Amino acid sequence: MNRTKLRILQAALLVAIFAFWQVATQPGLIPPFVWPENADRAAFFFGEPSKMAQVIWAWFVTDANIYPHLWVTLQETVLAFVIGSVLGLAIGLWLGLSPTASALFDPYITAMNAMPRVVLAPIFMVWFGLGIWSKVALGVTLVFFIVFFNVYQGVKEVSPVVLNNATMLGASRKQLLRFVYLPSATSWVFSSLHTSVGMAFVGAVVGEYLGSAKGVGYLIHMAEGSFDINTVFAGILVLTGFALVLDFAVTKVEKRLLVWRPTQGDSGAL
Repeated sequence: MNRTKLRILQAALLVAIFAFWQVATQPGLIPPFVWPENADRAAFFFGEPSKMAQVIWAWFVTDANIYPHLWVTLQETVLAFVIGSVLGLAIGLWLGLSPTASALFDPYITAMNAMPRVVLAPIFMVWFGLGIWSKVALGVTLVFFIVFFNVYQGVKEVSPVVLNNATMLGASRKQLLRFVYLPSATSWVFSSLHTSVGMAFVGAVVGEYLGSAKGVGYLIHMAEGSFDINTVFAGILVLTGFALVLDFAVTKVEKRLLVWRPTQGDSGAL
């Protein structure tokens, strides 16, 4: 199946899902024996896509008041992603190349990774206030361990044959780090970057939801307080689209930086 046909089918499936959603939430269409007490109140519980579209249109076009909130969420996400990734890369390389430090810190890192880090959000708000940095701190804790463990594993998975050959050719420790360890770790890092972006996004939105004056998570929280299910779902849809854009950007950067990596079509070339 070619790419164009696949995209058309995917779009058609999305339209069908929203059409079914719209029809199913109309009064009288849910059989009473399925939901006897609330058969005519499905729209209240599940919202209506047509009204969600109206909310999104007002946010972006009519009122155009969502852009400051999107900007705040973008700042929090990008900062959490960059800081968490850099820390994960640096510490992962350090512990991967230092067996003594790795053995010393391993139980503590494992314990920190096992901690449900979302519960740290209230503590970060006490430490950093209700501004963006409490959300960034939460996002960093979510991103760091994903990148760290991938980098750590990438360093450990370096082929001994490659290391021995590079050493025999006179490569210094600095050259080994630059031309052997870093490329190996980079491959593992980019394999986890899509998840890392999602986690940075989760940290930002959860932080906004728990305590903030701006951000898309704040808009969703306010809508929930007034039982406005259409605005809640509209916010979720905007966040989903926002996350897809960030994921697309990571994919482009990955392809740009890993041009040396053979593709599936090149694997059989002679």
